[in-house]
Amino acid sequence: MKLATIKNHTRDGQLIVVNKALTKAVKVPEIAQTMQGALDNWDTIAPQLEEVYKQLQNNELSDVFDFNSSETMAAIPRAYHWADGSAYVTHVELVRKARNAELPKTFWTDPLMYMGASDAFIGANDDIEIENEEWGIDFESEVAIITDDVPAGVNAKNARNHIKLIAIINDVSLRNLIPNELSKQFGFYQSKPWTTFSPVVVTPDELEDAWDGGKVHLPLISTVNSKIIGTPNAGVDMTFDFGQLIAHAAKSRSLMAGSVIGSGTVANQGSPNGSSCLAEIRCLEIIKDGKPKTPFMSFGDRIEIEMKNDQGETIFGKINQVVKQYEPIN
Repeated sequence: MKLATIKNHTRDGQLIVVNKALTKAVKVPEIAQTMQGALDNWDTIAPQLEEVYKQLQNNELSDVFDFNSSETMAAIPRAYHWADGSAYVTHVELVRKARNAELPKTFWTDPLMYMGASDAFIGANDDIEIENEEWGIDFESEVAIITDDVPAGVNAKNARNHIKLIAIINDVSLRNLIPNELSKQFGFYQSKPWTTFSPVVVTPDELEDAWDGGKVHLPLISTVNSKIIGTPNAGVDMTFDFGQLIAHAAKSRSLMAGSVIGSGTVANQGSPNGSSCLAEIRCLEIIKDGKPKTPFMSFGDRIEIEMKNDQGETIFGKINQVVKQYEPIN
């Protein structure tokens, strides 16, 4: 099934069920008001939502309305936990190569992960609001999953059973703020503004054969100002699948229902089908020519991110954002 959250003048929005074609939707307040409410009681709520999805597909409901992705918030507008991995080690290897830094062998055996800000995620059509272009504005096209309750110490195989919903996201990065933050050896903070969700999230079965239980085997399409930047396959060169990422996050504590875990920037070795962020393109330029020529994003630039099935149909809808400047309040 496909689910979304639409604006209703509250922080957590209104949960809706969306049809497969992303053309029609229905509210389900009698089942669950919010996405978090559904996830808190997933075993009970999911079958009810699935029945509504079936009825929606069969045109058996009367209170249906046209689905408009511009009215969506993030599927889960705020989450108790947001952890982003770096599952495509080939991407990390390339970045380090560009600055003549050796990749530690442990990167291939132990996932990288940071805890991000989850007090708010933003919708697929919301502007990316940044104060200063000199901060190095970049998009990062990723896949993400949302879990139910995950016990501490779960192994990677059993962790897969806790994957309830899948999305694509834009994990915006401010590249020129990162070096100073990391030099303090305390992780990202200012360099990671709000993360963007696709219009809808889907249960794993919606991906059919493209989902192997831990990876999505489909291209992730990133377009900047109407130019396709990359279409790497998310199932290729993913060193750590989502089961492994969940197990890593739950090594020393349990995870609560509604935890969001990202894949990190989707990348394929050698970038044969382009890149999922501008930083990777710049690294390739540095390795080839000694310096980057592709600029980071500017105010007014548009980033679109989408994933389609083998029939060319959009799965999650399209992330479609414009970079805008905000004025600081003194």
